[in-house]
Amino acid sequence: MNQTIAIVDASVGETPAERNLTRSLDAETTVYKVSDGRLPPVPAGGDWRYDGVVISGSQTSVYDDRDWIHDLTSWVRDVHRADVPTLGICWGHQFLAQSLGGRVVDMNEYELGYRTVHRRGEDPLFADMSSSFTAFQTHSDRVAELPADAVELARNEYGIQAFRLGTRYGVQFHPEYDRETAEWVIGNKDLTDERREAVTATITDESVAAAQEATTVFKNFVRLVATHQRRPGRFD
Repeated sequence: MNQTIAIVDASVGETPAERNLTRSLDAETTVYKVSDGRLPPVPAGGDWRYDGVVISGSQTSVYDDRDWIHDLTSWVRDVHRADVPTLGICWGHQFLAQSLGGRVVDMNEYELGYRTVHRRGEDPLFADMSSSFTAFQTHSDRVAELPADAVELARNEYGIQAFRLGTRYGVQFHPEYDRETAEWVIGNKDLTDERREAVTATITDESVAAAQEATTVFKNFVRLVATHQRRPGRFD
């Protein structure tokens, strides 16, 4: 039986987020474009039918003063209390951390291009993955402090790259990106010619092929969703 996953698309305007995430998840998915004000139902309501949640990246910052971000913060705290497995990607990683008690800050620079991520310890989200792997990065904010009781799962020279809090997971990198998306992102950044050339140079056949390992995160997350048993009696 397929798992049902709500995709929270926090990107603004026309982006590849929906295509990439629906393609990457071996599950029945419904997409909610939250930046357009389309919020998923709450877990305690009669319209809730999802086994898990995935939150996308965004061109905004999680600390921006936007109504939809405030509404989504309240919603994701309900998801956390309801013990629904959740995976936040890039902006979604930062958003989960901030919403659940952590702190996100401006780096004053971009981490951009194919980079190396180093795991810290073992976790089912990274099952069958190398201790260090390649993934595409595009962000200028970072998680400076994790929520209480969260566990750091990966990092690199820019800081925290993954964490877990219960079955709420965040990954700073983009496991869903293909070569086309990487090129699209770089083409839409406000960069100097020198920086654009340097970042574009990271898009090689070798790096694109190496980043396929990062897609294992989606298979592992769907497996986590399938085997998760919500804690009884506290949330429903």
